Amino acid sequence: MSKTLYLMRHGQTLFNVRKKIQGWCDAPLTETGIKQAVIAGQYFKDNNISFDKAYSSTSERACDTLELVTDMDYTRLKGLKEWNFGTFEGESEDLNPQLPYGDFFADFGGEREMDFRARLVETMEAIMNEPGHNTVLAVSHGAAYAQFARNWEANSKVGIVRGLKNCCILKFEYEDGQFTLVDFINHDFSKLI
Repeated sequence: MSKTLYLMRHGQTLFNVRKKIQGWCDAPLTETGIKQAVIAGQYFKDNNISFDKAYSSTSERACDTLELVTDMDYTRLKGLKEWNFGTFEGESEDLNPQLPYGDFFADFGGEREMDFRARLVETMEAIMNEPGHNTVLAVSHGAAYAQFARNWEANSKVGIVRGLKNCCILKFEYEDGQFTLVDFINHDFSKLI
């Protein structure tokens, strides 16, 4: 039986606005980020989507986003945290290397790319293999779900995803140990600017 995972990015944060590298360090949601989360929550209501279970990264920005999307109880998981960027945490995004990052951050106390990706895949598989987890919401981070989507790119029905904005949603089907990306929802936040 196919299960559904809605993987969502957190709302805009102070560090997003200030163009700071934000991995394991944290920054609060901005007013715009709060409004983005409310709009994303309305998407689920408008489409009559309810969840059996909800999960969030342990980062405040992800937890706060999830709490604005739904009032259901949820579980915080370290496995959903963003990439650890080591000593680059909190620094200007101008210091980021060219994409793809690969193992660049590992030399500065951060995570290796494939270790990071494996952490996400193992976490998502464990979530979806739980009994009664037929429709699940997980709130995480931009690089986190970009890496997760990249891992399952060969199964994607929507092609390669780019432009992963705050509070965008990736919808995956999960069956027989395989995730298939079936939808990519980037909300229209133009009225918030």
